[in-house]
Amino acid sequence: MTILVTGGAGFIGSNFVLDWLAQSNETVINLDKLTYAGNLQNLASLGKDARHVFVQGDFGDAALVASLLTQHQPRAVVNFAAESHVDRSIHGPSDFIHTNIVGTFNLLECVRAYWGGLETDTKAAFRFLHVSTDEVYGSLSKTDPAFTETNRYEPNSPYSASKAASDHLVRAYHHTYGLPVLTTNCSNNYGPFHFPEKLIPLMIVNAQAGKALPVYGDGQQIRDWLYVKDHCSAIRRVLEAGRLGEVYNVGGWNEKPNLDIVHTVRPA
Repeated sequence: MTILVTGGAGFIGSNFVLDWLAQSNETVINLDKLTYAGNLQNLASLGKDARHVFVQGDFGDAALVASLLTQHQPRAVVNFAAESHVDRSIHGPSDFIHTNIVGTFNLLECVRAYWGGLETDTKAAFRFLHVSTDEVYGSLSKTDPAFTETNRYEPNSPYSASKAASDHLVRAYHHTYGLPVLTTNCSNNYGPFHFPEKLIPLMIVNAQAGKALPVYGDGQQIRDWLYVKDHCSAIRRVLEAGRLGEVYNVGGWNEKPNLDIVHTVRPA
């Protein structure tokens, strides 16, 4: 058995690959473009593990994705690939539109063609899991209730708008074509291999170097933090037992974060 993971050399993706192979003998085909946020050193502990097959390439490259699907016949695709930094999206939004929207579209088209050609039993068991973000819901004030999957989308940056668009594409491919999709929306992750420009590692590195600690806005903003390995556990659980076409929030703003599927909306 095999799964295809896109963006598996990034922060969350590499943790998912490592956790998956620590608990399963199922082969992972790991497709990553190795942009600034992708790092093969994250996966160095796998060494020459035959269960991990790394392919450098763009998840929006239709010919490459189609060949990987045909060659390896995965039972599931888990899509981590994305441009994900808010500040970068403000200074250069075009990469976010191209990667998060057009790239996801190209991936969905390849997966739809592959899934459509599977035998009946294999087709029924196939899953496409799209990893998204809580930022599609916008911002909360101190008195607002926690986000749930029924919150409307109110993205406030080019990054979150591009992820919202990709979420809508995934949903549309389920309702239009019947593609068996699942979507997870997570809060801010932290943990091993966190890219150094992100808040927690940036603060640590600056403190160690005796540099100033940057403050966003007036410093009153509050973030929910999710340990990346808990997030990976939640993704495995959704992949295993999630209801097709539904969205699952993963983070501290759930009643039971991380491992349990507690909120289910947008039924097929």
